[in-house]
Amino acid sequence: MDKVSIQRLKKTLAYLESKQRELKRQHQTDTRSIESMIKYLKKDMLEQFSLADYDIYIKNEMKNTETFIRSVKNIIDDHSE
Repeated sequence: MDKVSIQRLKKTLAYLESKQRELKRQHQTDTRSIESMIKYLKKDMLEQFSLADYDIYIKNEMKNTETFIRSVKNIIDDHSE
């Protein structure tokens, strides 16, 4: 993965993490739109950055956002200089 892709992935991951925090803060209110956005972000990240090429199990982790975030962080760490 090249440097530009890693930087873009880091920014996208930071956005995903912010949405996950927002979801946790709003656990009492209607969170369907945030949940939908998180689901879309994960799917988009998987496709846009070909994450399955770097972690063959990442598709199985799509349902659990925390696990997905950890896996993406590991990919970034493994491919950063």
